Amino acid sequence: MKTQKQTKKNTIHNLIIFTIAVLSIGWIGHGLDVLLDNPSSESLGMLLWIITPLGACLLLRGFAGDGWKDFGIKPKFKGNLIWYAVSILIFPVITGLILAIGKVSGFISFPNSLLEIPVSFLPVFALALIPGFFKNIFEESAWRGYLTPRVFSLNLNDYAGHIIVGLIWALWHVPYYLYFLNRTILRDYTTLNMAAFIPLALLTIVAYSFAFGEIRLLTGSIWPAVLMHAVEDALVNPLIIEEFIKIKPDMDIIFSPGVSILAIGFFALSGIFLRKLRIARAQRQSLS
Repeated sequence: MKTQKQTKKNTIHNLIIFTIAVLSIGWIGHGLDVLLDNPSSESLGMLLWIITPLGACLLLRGFAGDGWKDFGIKPKFKGNLIWYAVSILIFPVITGLILAIGKVSGFISFPNSLLEIPVSFLPVFALALIPGFFKNIFEESAWRGYLTPRVFSLNLNDYAGHIIVGLIWALWHVPYYLYFLNRTILRDYTTLNMAAFIPLALLTIVAYSFAFGEIRLLTGSIWPAVLMHAVEDALVNPLIIEEFIKIKPDMDIIFSPGVSILAIGFFALSGIFLRKLRIARAQRQSLS
């Protein structure tokens, strides 16, 4: 019992270190950019912001006792191909639902005909997918390779675990929205001002964490989450920024396939549904 308590204490200690590191690095990076008079986009500060979560993960696993057992680096294809398929399809399906609701309600329009969109969009999607895949190895090695399994090793309530992971992941993005994200891209992405956009974005990321986290727990691997994140970056952002869709001004708070009330609802529900499937699978395995 003493060893278990000590292990839990060490886990909490290391999670605090990880959280402080990842939540402070964006502000530190921006401070360095100001001191060095660097432009914030693609700067030293942004590089530090991107690589620090993975660096903290590797250091804590390698030198602070967390170990590598639950890192999830193995793909674990056996028995998980369906979850790989889900990880690839979840963003296209939810995005399609949001676009359909927006189209029917009159708040989303398509500048080109629906038949032309696949032909014109597929090259954009393919071009963004490969670099997005490699970028998200860095991100998901930290969020789903370290934070999710370490938080869930504490045996918290599942919903509390996803909210904790989601809040840390979301708050890590705040310096990005404020300093590192190109202002022109942000204006193309949303009509909301920063005071409205940031809280909505944080809630959306917390909702994302339910789906990402459950995919990680279902498979025991980071790779479905890497694929899921790569598809999200290659699909949702270009649809909006490259104007393949048009959302009526100020209605993106509800109907955007990226940051919106509908996205929050759909991803929270998908995470809850995946959790039910995970629990049902665990019960079947315990009986067999």
